[in-house]
Order: sequence, then structure tokens, then C-alpha cells
Amino acid sequence: MLQVSSPNCRPFLKWAGGKSKLIEQYIPYFPQSFTNYYEPFLGGGAVFFYFCGIKPNVNKFISDINPELINTYCCIKNNVEPLISLLSNHQLQHNLDYYYKMRSHSQGSDIEKAARFIYLNKTCFNGLYRENSQGLFNVPMGKYKNPTICNPDLLRSVSIALQSATVSLNSYSDINADNEQDFVYFDPPYHPLSSTSNFTNYSRYIFKETEQIKLRDTFARLASRGVKVMLSNSDCAFVRELYAGFKIYEVSAARAINSKAENRCKITELLITSF
Repeated sequence: MLQVSSPNCRPFLKWAGGKSKLIEQYIPYFPQSFTNYYEPFLGGGAVFFYFCGIKPNVNKFISDINPELINTYCCIKNNVEPLISLLSNHQLQHNLDYYYKMRSHSQGSDIEKAARFIYLNKTCFNGLYRENSQGLFNVPMGKYKNPTICNPDLLRSVSIALQSATVSLNSYSDINADNEQDFVYFDPPYHPLSSTSNFTNYSRYIFKETEQIKLRDTFARLASRGVKVMLSNSDCAFVRELYAGFKIYEVSAARAINSKAENRCKITELLITSF
């Protein structure tokens, strides 16, 4: 039986659609053997951190198209102590006015941007990442009494985990996986179940049906080379039809983004594999 990862090796961000609570359901479907791991829709990185705990010797390549997110991972990897210092200052100054002052800022050094990114993530509504058409973060402040903005021990453990990973600002289409020793996990913006549940426009980069089709083509192309490919998405007819030629499994998940707690019901999501 696979070992569950160390509690210190876990996501440092709150992330809409994060997979921390689904890892146990994913374990039976992960491949047993691979040399290289790729995660191009990084987000909170729950699956990446899981493999850091159980497969420390696997080569890991993590990426995303969100420059603020990737900058934050790089700063934790390379400059964690200065970052902790800046986050501690955010912790001391946090209040309503300070939040909106920080939200309106977009300049500064890489470390200042990373600290601001984590601060906003820990204090905004539900950890949601959303940008306006100009690429500026525009999520309102969440209703947290005492949010933990700076967790030095966690950030240091994440920094250690990231030392063995290659972190890059890239699209899923740039993956170099090409043989049976490679495992790729895709966790794209989910296809909406309805017009009112459309969270695919979480940034200025739109992920509509045409992009879902392009991703399926990338999935199929990698699979044809022998690459082990896994993908998460919503359980809907469109996604089922796209991946009809592959193995499709159902997992149970809770709706995380809803302003009303009573509407956060259990739903099924799809886990799709090429192996």
C-alpha cells in the first residue's frame, strides 16, 4: 500500500479546485513506476507535494502560465528567509484597509510580489484567484478572524521540497514528456457544469471549449508516445465525450467555491487516465 506523504510536505496556498482532499481517492489510479513527473497546471500543487513525500527521487517538472504564481514558487525555492520576513510584516499589519491597499499594488521586487501574492491568497475570499481584463487581482477580502498569513515551518519545508524540482513559466503544450518513464498530471480549469458555475475565466487567459479540445489532443498525443497521462475535470457529457477512448473514473468531491455553505454539496468529478 502506498504511504501517505509527510504532513510537512503539503500546499502552502489556498487554491480553488485544489486536490488535497482528493489525494486519497487518487492513490489507486497513480502509476506505480515512473522516472519523471510533470504537473503543468500547478496551482496549489497538492499532487506534486504528495509525490515529494513518497517519491523523493523522481525528477519533477512543475509549471503554470500564471507569472505571479510561478514567481512565488521560485522565491520560496531560492529566497525563503527574506520572504518569511516580509510575510511576518503583512501578518502584523493585516486589516481591511491594508488588504485593499496591497490588492491595488502590482509593483515591487520579485520577493515583494511573492509575499503580497501569499498575503492576498491567505486573506481573500475562499483562496480564489481571479483577475480582471488588465490582469489585476480583483477578489474581495474574506471574512477570516485570524488568518495564518505566515507559516515559517511550512514555507521552509516547501523550500526544501522545491530544491529537487524544475519550476517554469510554461503552458501545458510545452511539456517535453515522450516515453513510458514519464507521468503527466493535468489539472486544468474545469469545464463548467452550467453558465452560473463558470470559473474557467480565473485569469486573463481564457480556458473555453476550444482549449479543452486542444488539451485533449495534447493528452492523446502524449499517450500515443507511451507517456502515462492523468487528467481531472468536471463530470459532464462534454468531457466524457472528449475522453471516450480513455479510462474514465468517478471521484466524489465537495463544491468549494460558494458564498452559501449550504450549497457546498458533494458532486462527482472525473479522473481520466491513458494507462
